[in-house]
Amino acid sequence: MFDGPAIQTLQRSRGFAWLEVYARAGAPAVRGLRQSGSAKAFLPGRMPDAAIFLNTSGGLTGGDRLEYALDLAPDLRLAATTQTAERAYASQGQMAEVTVQMQVAPGAHLDWLPQETLLYEGSVLARDTRIDLAGTASTLLCEMIVLGRHAMGEFPAQLRLRDRRRVFRDGRIVWADSLMVDAGALARQGSAAILGNARCHAVIALVAQGAEDATGALRPLLAADGVEGALSAWNGRLILRMTARDSWPMKVQLARILSQLRGRPVPRAWQMNGDIP
Repeated sequence: MFDGPAIQTLQRSRGFAWLEVYARAGAPAVRGLRQSGSAKAFLPGRMPDAAIFLNTSGGLTGGDRLEYALDLAPDLRLAATTQTAERAYASQGQMAEVTVQMQVAPGAHLDWLPQETLLYEGSVLARDTRIDLAGTASTLLCEMIVLGRHAMGEFPAQLRLRDRRRVFRDGRIVWADSLMVDAGALARQGSAAILGNARCHAVIALVAQGAEDATGALRPLLAADGVEGALSAWNGRLILRMTARDSWPMKVQLARILSQLRGRPVPRAWQMNGDIP
């Protein structure tokens, strides 16, 4: 009666981190902080260039739950990013879930610039990013997806991704975007209607009054070796999409574009090490 196979119970990671940031003596400061499990959040140093979110579990797999949240006070400008790239590992079928919820008060501006998400063979990930703007608030967001480990010649044949991004202003949706990848899409790799031969995909969205005015300065930055990009802009929205076969040229080009839009370098956590000419 004891000869049957053992039932393996895998430990699931849970993490929640919430940060409330206000202005103190002209610099961002923490007013509220809640964190539990594998998620952490902090403002580094006396003059932080970004709020940092961190998943201490080292990656995501089936059944994991991770939530990041931030409330930004009125008339404050802040960037938020992740300490490292996020990794989604093979799952036994359950979905890993990531939720990002940002509240931006009137007159404030938030740059949500997480580092890239790496999807490995067999990973199953659902991510939902929501940014709520109040009144005249604005936001710039950037997300980058990398399929497989390029240095190892890996290109996944089996994975599932459901990635949703939404920006609201005063409760009304002003921009929505979704990316879905599964085995069927990966089997059609090379199709121009999907990702072509690209392993990397990125989207940049600026939602702000006069966002269209930035198109002229950005168009020359769309042409780069190994990277393809296109942009559109209308009614206070600027959307840019990029694809590449290799993640590093993509990240360098994203950093150039974000630096142009921000008027300052990307957060130090990106560790570009002077690689942006």
